[in-house]
Amino acid sequence: MPKYCPSRQLLSIGSLVSFPVLANADQINAADTAWILTASGLVLFMTIPGLALFYGGLVRTKNVLSILMQCFTITSLVSILWLLGGYSLALSDGGPWQSLLGGFSSLSLASLNAESVKDNLPETVFCMYHLTFAIFAPALIVGSVAERMKFSALLWFVALWELLIYVPVCHWLWGGGWLSQLGAMDFAGGIVVHVSGGTAALVGALMVGSRRGFPRIPMPPHNLTMTATGAGILWVGWHGFSAGSALMANGAAGIAMLSTHMSAAAGSLAWMTIEWLRFGKPSGLGVITGMVAGLGMVAPSAGFISPLGGLSIGVIAGSLCFFSVHWFKRRFAIDDTLDVFAIHGVGGIAGSLLTAVLAAPTLGGIGTVADGGISGQLTVQTLAVFSVLGWSGGISYLILKLLDTTLGLRVTSGDETEGLDIVLHNEQGYNF
Repeated sequence: MPKYCPSRQLLSIGSLVSFPVLANADQINAADTAWILTASGLVLFMTIPGLALFYGGLVRTKNVLSILMQCFTITSLVSILWLLGGYSLALSDGGPWQSLLGGFSSLSLASLNAESVKDNLPETVFCMYHLTFAIFAPALIVGSVAERMKFSALLWFVALWELLIYVPVCHWLWGGGWLSQLGAMDFAGGIVVHVSGGTAALVGALMVGSRRGFPRIPMPPHNLTMTATGAGILWVGWHGFSAGSALMANGAAGIAMLSTHMSAAAGSLAWMTIEWLRFGKPSGLGVITGMVAGLGMVAPSAGFISPLGGLSIGVIAGSLCFFSVHWFKRRFAIDDTLDVFAIHGVGGIAGSLLTAVLAAPTLGGIGTVADGGISGQLTVQTLAVFSVLGWSGGISYLILKLLDTTLGLRVTSGDETEGLDIVLHNEQGYNF
């Protein structure tokens, strides 16, 4: 187990599981409960309508409804899976298997009631808050395979990915599993959500293949007003993501909110500046994308760093993700439709590694968990990142291979030309 000093306030979603001394068991704190109830609503608001609108505006008119449909259906599907077994396997005590997976004590949430307590919160609130993360992670993947993947194949992929990848990774970092025991730091999902989801997105884009005409035919967003609205919701809702991850209404939540906001602002301006210098004009899409990059990269470190550290991460995020988007699309011609890996995958990896540096007290952070200071923490963070990257990438490939053999992954070329809204849902996003 990593060394831990309560005075450091190293508070994260996982820390209350790994370090229960932070709160008195069986004693509910009303202020903390009220805040986490609010934060749960904010994070769910990020997926529907936030991510749905953000992604929906970026695709072509004939596919907008399919994106909204996918986000809503994933929210419903993952919610049921979380009730039936996801929560128990991710965040309950696994006994002899604790290092790898949780147990069966909370299957179907049968053990939860109004009196159930998890540290300082009602366990129902703790469960609901984690559910919103479990929903957001696979919803991110939608953007990489947009406009050509079968709806049935996508739902099967999400269900299997949630149970075989998200649930164990969540347990490893936040449920007291082996990475938590080593001292890996992930305040608000940089590894659990962004590295795992971003990696699966890259594998999905490669397995499903490019859209017809890519990269020769321009495929611009059909409604940037919709995308900007969704991005605004993401920025606001992300404070539930970051500040809520303290699981308390305290100073750690305040630091997480402030550092997250600074990272988003700096990421937006950094992307805009590079775009302005390179192309002569700044774009609205660039400002939005840089902001999202800043939010994603600060996730693993939000509560561990200073606001100035958040600003530093934002500058790096806006710059690094700008070049990674162009690199993947132009050099490798990978049709990750909405740049999920280039933004969330790259951002999650870089942010998780930067956590080891910017959490150092000399740089305004609150300290590291692993032995050996910055170098020791960097070693642990690297191990965590590449373990999750390998697990998510490998298992995602096997799931997609199985689905390709049985259901087929993508629609026919004719159906793709006509658009998924009509072909798969017999509806249109717009009727003029």
